[in-house]
Amino acid sequence: MIARRIIPCLDVRDGRVVKGVNFEGIKDVADPVDMAAFYNDEGADELVFYDITASHEGRGLFTDVLKRTAARVFIPLTVGGGVSGIADFERVLNSGADKVSVNSAAVKNPDIIDQAARRYGNQCVVLSMDVKRVGGKYSVFVNGGRVDTGIDALEWARQGQERGAGELVVNSIDTDGVRGGFDIAMLNDISAQVSIPIVASGGAGNAGDFYRLFAECPSIDAGLAASIFHSREVGIGQLKKYLAEQGVPMRIIK
Repeated sequence: MIARRIIPCLDVRDGRVVKGVNFEGIKDVADPVDMAAFYNDEGADELVFYDITASHEGRGLFTDVLKRTAARVFIPLTVGGGVSGIADFERVLNSGADKVSVNSAAVKNPDIIDQAARRYGNQCVVLSMDVKRVGGKYSVFVNGGRVDTGIDALEWARQGQERGAGELVVNSIDTDGVRGGFDIAMLNDISAQVSIPIVASGGAGNAGDFYRLFAECPSIDAGLAASIFHSREVGIGQLKKYLAEQGVPMRIIK
């Protein structure tokens, strides 16, 4: 079986890692480069970096932090926030990223998915979706969860795959930072629409939440979290050992 991935997420604002609840109440946590190096040593399978205010503020992404991070870690890096065109893909990949995540830019201009997939390959293109229940359906939000696009998340996931995205990151705004567990129902509904890998985000509160994610959402490829890793409440190595003992295939560093 293919090993499931454990991925810490570093939300970056003004050159610092921050964390909030339901995308609000943002608090400073740590230096992103030092934290990325720590997770690399802990055995994380990948890292995700988001510049959480770049799109909202209409500026470019933090390539200085990315370059310093890429020099110190040896696991895949996915980077997003402030990516508005192919030139940004070029800049981010040249700064050390392995994959580029698009969210707001793809909603504004879906062709960016097609263009990036043709130029850099599907494996480099990640469609990130911030999803919240609105009026009985799953709605896609943009600009750091501030704006409801009215787009149906199920249809958007299908379209993203058809256009060439090689992976989805699906973040539940309803469960983000609450630590009550992943949004199992939403993740299963979205995974039923696509065949590309899905990274689940939003809601992890303990090791058991990851086990339930992989046990109850067999199509999910990876679990992503921030606060429980940043606070050191759950260690990456400890979590992966626990999951392996529960029968979840894991890549474990000896």
